[in-house]
Amino acid sequence: QVQLVESGGGLVQAGGSLGLSCAASGITVNTNAMGWFRQAPGKEREFVGRIHAGGTTYYADSVRGRFTISRDNAENTAYLQMNGLKPEDAAVYYCAAATVSWGTSRSNDYTYWGQGTQVTVSS
Repeated sequence: QVQLVESGGGLVQAGGSLGLSCAASGITVNTNAMGWFRQAPGKEREFVGRIHAGGTTYYADSVRGRFTISRDNAENTAYLQMNGLKPEDAAVYYCAAATVSWGTSRSNDYTYWGQGTQVTVSS
C-alpha cells in the first residue's frame, strides 16, 4: 500500500520561507518520479515542480528560482523548499508519485497523492 504524507505547511509572511516534506511508503522516492502540485480556492490544481528518479528537477515558471525540490533516499522523503513566498503562492500543496521514473506537469500522470498541506502567505 502506497502512502504519501505531507507535513510542514503553515502560515508565513510574504517574503518568508517554508519547507514541506513528503514521507513515502510503499514506493521509493529515488525510483519513482515525485511531483508537487498546489490548488488555491476556486482554482484548478497546478503543477509546481517535479524530480525524476535520476535527480533532474523541473519547475513551473511561477516558482522557478524560488522553490527547490529535493529528496532524501535514506528517509524515503521528498522535499519542497519555498523561499520568497508571495501571497499568490497560498494554496493546499500536494505531493504525488508516478509509477515510472520520469514525470510530467500533468496531474493525471501521477498515480499516488498525499492528503495535502495548507500554505498561507500573509501580505
